Amino acid sequence: MNIQIFGKGKCFDTKKAERYFKERRIKYQYIDLDRYGMSPKEFDAVLRGVGGVDNLIDWNLKHQDVTNMRYMEDARTKEDIIYDNPKLIKTPVVRNGKLATAGYCPEIWTNWE
Repeated sequence: MNIQIFGKGKCFDTKKAERYFKERRIKYQYIDLDRYGMSPKEFDAVLRGVGGVDNLIDWNLKHQDVTNMRYMEDARTKEDIIYDNPKLIKTPVVRNGKLATAGYCPEIWTNWE
């Protein structure tokens, strides 16, 4: 398993995800979204893994771009906005090869073991 955790430093769900993998002694690579973001290939792999851009957006944020994206139909425009502003991504994004999850999803991660 090659686990990557994309998260934010102050996100409690990111810390819970790190603890989940530490407790099971599964090695992972942590990438700070606020500082480094995602490369274009990683972003495309995560989009395919989570099942589209709508599953990657943190709809609970009170941000003008999130409010505007609720009314957009063009997925490519949403992808561009999310890629340029990674603070709008639901964290943690956990990636295992071609598989990915957005948010805290231990029930899915147990299937990866």
